[in-house]
Amino acid sequence: MKLTVVGCSGSFPSAESACSSYLVEADGFRLLLDMGNGALGELQRHIGLYDLDAIFLSHLHADHCIDMCAYFVARYYRHEGGRCAPLPVFGPEGTEQRLTTAYADTPSASSMSEVFDFHTVKPASFDIGPFAVRTEKMCHPVEAYAIRVEHAGKSLTYSGDTGPCAALDELAAGSDFFLCEAAFTHGKENIPDLHLNGREAGESARRAGAGRLLLTHIPPWTDPQANLADARAVYAGPTGLAAPGATYEI
Repeated sequence: MKLTVVGCSGSFPSAESACSSYLVEADGFRLLLDMGNGALGELQRHIGLYDLDAIFLSHLHADHCIDMCAYFVARYYRHEGGRCAPLPVFGPEGTEQRLTTAYADTPSASSMSEVFDFHTVKPASFDIGPFAVRTEKMCHPVEAYAIRVEHAGKSLTYSGDTGPCAALDELAAGSDFFLCEAAFTHGKENIPDLHLNGREAGESARRAGAGRLLLTHIPPWTDPQANLADARAVYAGPTGLAAPGATYEI
């Protein structure tokens, strides 16, 4: 599998990065994990506008899904080659309604489903193209899911947004690559069931026995180096910070 960080800023885009969006590729299949603010423009640095094969939305906060409205425009009003066929989109219950409301002026109440084939995510195991995936519900103010993606004996776990959660440790158990949010700063924010800090992300990676940890979803007002140091203090494996455009072979 190949992982490309399209965007990794938390809460809102920074001057350097779009919000959460991660491209996973294998066997010519392209799966996008989240499409937050600014992600659609950055995605086109890596693949063509119509080259995606499926999208997974971890939850329906704007910094993880709002560029789906712009992508709707690109697919619905495509002026060359005709309207795009429906693209599989896996998201929490109410995804179609959320995006329709956010766009606010679709031609009809069902226009989103003319270019997106919506599938409701619940805790489950299923296939997306060549990937075997498993999803688990996380601790967040809205319905939110982490996803484990497996291919050819390798595994990637993406936390989405969550507070400390046993389900995340279990999902990431033995993962080769753990892409984990670390929005909070240890000793500063302490809001239950919202986000992880760097130390908590490191502790989760340690408990899971993950092979590698990459911290992501760090807001522009948070010092990423502090979160990185906190994670490394409790997790001995390779640990780094997500950066837009970075690629990894898993």
